[in-house]
Amino acid sequence: MKDMRPTTGKVMLALFNILGNISGCAFLDLFSGSGQIAAAAVKKGASSVVCVETERKRYADIVKKVPREVRCLCMDVRRALPLLVKKNEKFNIIFADPPYLLGWGDEFPRLLAQNSEILAESGTVVFEHSAEEKAAVPDGWECSERTYGGTVLAFYGRKI
Repeated sequence: MKDMRPTTGKVMLALFNILGNISGCAFLDLFSGSGQIAAAAVKKGASSVVCVETERKRYADIVKKVPREVRCLCMDVRRALPLLVKKNEKFNIIFADPPYLLGWGDEFPRLLAQNSEILAESGTVVFEHSAEEKAAVPDGWECSERTYGGTVLAFYGRKI
């Protein structure tokens, strides 16, 4: 199992401060790890929360820890996104925190663009990545970034 690197308290506080009021929002937590972001989204009032984690042990830990209203999927994100699109699910906020420095800076934005129907109109995608890794910006999308030490929060939205 790969080492887990939970989002720090400072970054999580900044994330939810920037997102503001998420009451009533559908929230998708990709590369869920410990499930702390999904649990925080429930506490902040998200109407539905789905988390995706590929590691079976972590998935089992998340299921035990998060509130019952969180739906958890044990699968690779590359399979989960097309599945959720096929089921016509849409999310107002998508948070992704993949393992650092493993090529996700290019792969995640490309995967997002290929499954863009998953993002609700005016929705936001937050991609947490290492400051050592540049995140791609797909055509038709815009991105702004905030840096917290060695962590970057990249906020993606569709160009209007």
